Amino acid sequence: MRAFLQDLKTSVRLTLSLALLLCGMYPLLVWGIGQITFPTEANGGLIKRSDSVVGSNLIGQTFTANRYFHSRPSAAGQGYDGSSSSGSNLGPTSKKWVDAVTERVKIYRFVNGLDETIKIPGDAVLASASGLDPHISPENACLQMARVARERGLNVSEVETFIQIHTVKPWFGFMGDPGVNVLELNLSLDKK
Repeated sequence: MRAFLQDLKTSVRLTLSLALLLCGMYPLLVWGIGQITFPTEANGGLIKRSDSVVGSNLIGQTFTANRYFHSRPSAAGQGYDGSSSSGSNLGPTSKKWVDAVTERVKIYRFVNGLDETIKIPGDAVLASASGLDPHISPENACLQMARVARERGLNVSEVETFIQIHTVKPWFGFMGDPGVNVLELNLSLDKK
């Protein structure tokens, strides 16, 4: 009986110690490191205008008005729903996927006034793996540039400058692809 009580006492101590360590101290340490090294990202990358949160620079959102740059399609529910983050799980052998992409290409060409000879970037018509990407490719942004300039009454060169300012280069010059954060670009254009 004495051995059992000793084992029970040891088990309870170990359980409480690990609970304190793994449920308290470790999360606090990771949170602190995040606050010091990546404070914006650790707090959701929230973008505020007039003390109101208008979005996050880490999660995409839908823009449909012609005066705005449009985000890439999302397979994560309606309007970049973070609770259903995922790709479509459909591929090029799926008729449903082929039909959806074909329709997106037609709509993209129509909305942006592009003819059949213009190559459409993949990110303009394909959802990302997460369905939440906030960036589009610079090529995608440039194909939307004339429409946005026309709708806002701006010169194309002015809009191109905004695209260049908001183009994020690959990490260390080689990790990833350049991208344009759609929310930040649209908010900057709204300020003009």
